[in-house]
Amino acid sequence: MALLDVTESLRIAFDSMRSNKLRSGLASLGVVIGISFVIIMGWVLSGLDKAMQDTFNIIGTDMIYVDKWDWAGGGHNWKEMQARKNITYEQAMEFMKRVSTAEVVFPTARKFGIKVKYQSDYFPGLSVEGTTPDYGRTPSGNMEDGRFFNEYENQSSANVCVLGHKIYETMFPNGGGIGQYIKIEGRYYQVIGKVTKQGTLLMDFVDDIIFIPINSFFGIFGKSNRNVTIGLKAGTQENLDNVRSEAEGLMRTIRNIQPGEKNDFSLNETKAFEAMIATFRAAVWGVGIGFTILSFVVGIIGIMNIMFVTVTERTKEIGIRKAIGAKKKSILIQFIIESAFLCFLGAIVSFIITSIIVFAAATFLPKAVPQLEFLSPVIPFNLLIIATIVSLIVGMLAGVIPARRAANMDPIDALRFE
Repeated sequence: MALLDVTESLRIAFDSMRSNKLRSGLASLGVVIGISFVIIMGWVLSGLDKAMQDTFNIIGTDMIYVDKWDWAGGGHNWKEMQARKNITYEQAMEFMKRVSTAEVVFPTARKFGIKVKYQSDYFPGLSVEGTTPDYGRTPSGNMEDGRFFNEYENQSSANVCVLGHKIYETMFPNGGGIGQYIKIEGRYYQVIGKVTKQGTLLMDFVDDIIFIPINSFFGIFGKSNRNVTIGLKAGTQENLDNVRSEAEGLMRTIRNIQPGEKNDFSLNETKAFEAMIATFRAAVWGVGIGFTILSFVVGIIGIMNIMFVTVTERTKEIGIRKAIGAKKKSILIQFIIESAFLCFLGAIVSFIITSIIVFAAATFLPKAVPQLEFLSPVIPFNLLIIATIVSLIVGMLAGVIPARRAANMDPIDALRFE
């Protein structure tokens, strides 16, 4: 009997919507907008999660970087960090000699805003990093073409370089860059490798880096008054705690930090970015939920009004049904199902609209902004399930009061209604 009630209610709801297309469409508009916000917001957040994971893969989930600067802020005042003494190359070398728990350890020195020349073309705003061959053993040093420089080239200050993916593609759009020469600060460097594309929304600058042997770097840019970052690869995430503890203790000893004094350096790893990502996610959720609630309130009011009109129009029908034995529960279920069905159709329209938007955005936006390539052209299936459930709940909430009014009608008064 309950199944027959549901089937009959669905048929009546469909007939009612078909005979009042404009009214039903306007009533569902708020639901369409609300569901669309839910889907788009979830899609953006799932893409953000992918961008975050891609960023973590670049940094390396088993990597720790000892630096003067805290990359994610970490609650430190910028002026406080600026006042810290640089980690010198000598300190870095002493650290590298004494550390024992890390699988790989290497120093890195950077120079920003460099103009590089290839033939008659200039490429400004690039970063040059001096490091050792061990950098090539980390996730950031994965090679797409060519090779990373070796220890002999580092010790002899050889004029060789490895290019980040973006600068390589910009300089050599037709390929063939391996073996060519570029000019850095008046010196010619031979291109021997190209790093795999790694830029993401959160770290798009990594593809604009040129890597050279650290001894060659100091020969161009100097060693004094320069901060050096120390990279450590733990090998496994289980070994991270051991590496972190040893790294902190060694740096405190090398930099002569007394017991009770704060560290004047930072240990940067992927966990440092989690709070930053969480804040960004919360902001997206806050804006999205605000618009979603507003849209659903408008949708609920619209559908509720439509259902009140529907109840009024079918007053005599309700009276006849109650006169021949229909129970309050049956009529209550009928109108709640009609309201939920109205919202469900709004959700279907929303699925179609958002699918088109998502596909278009994921197809065309990355061409203009390559950092957005993490966007998926397909809406995750779990979002569709959530949106469907939400639409049905909204529909039932919107239909409760009109349904109760219909169920509580006096059959005699309903039959007299004109």
